[in-house]
Amino acid sequence: MKLIAWHEHAELLERALVGNGAFLVARDGSGKANPMTIGWGAVGRIWSIPTFTVLVRRSRYTHGCLLQEESFTVSVPKNGDLAAALDFCGHNSGRDMDKAAACGIAFRPGMRVSTPVIDGCALYYECRIIVRKQLEKGDFSAPDIREKYYDNDDHHMIVIGEIVAAYVDPARTG
Repeated sequence: MKLIAWHEHAELLERALVGNGAFLVARDGSGKANPMTIGWGAVGRIWSIPTFTVLVRRSRYTHGCLLQEESFTVSVPKNGDLAAALDFCGHNSGRDMDKAAACGIAFRPGMRVSTPVIDGCALYYECRIIVRKQLEKGDFSAPDIREKYYDNDDHHMIVIGEIVAAYVDPARTG
């Protein structure tokens, strides 16, 4: 693995988010890692620190995991890699099963956080949670967004993590 600046290789993340997605990993209260597929996220700078922002619906098992833990990771496969695992983790719940075992993905320890990353990806972010904000119906000033994404009131929690490590697998970024 090769450590990089948080903003390097952003094109890999962008391709993943408009393609098959990336893996968000959070641990539950017992320490079990739970992978979830994400198609939304943002990397940037807030409060003069590099951050990764993820959104997780209240109904998702990962929502509770993020409330209990201090960190999360995002593992970004090379475009087209791990497509079946991404699909599986996006359509099944860790509340009902061990998704990693069921779809054959393996974890590797994080370099700087206790949450693991998913082996076989091209780009990795390790994040220390610094903000959690549960969205509610009244938070939206754009009715079109509220109507399109929240007709069932299953609002996202916005989680902002400080990026404490970003790295690539040089064999997978070429």
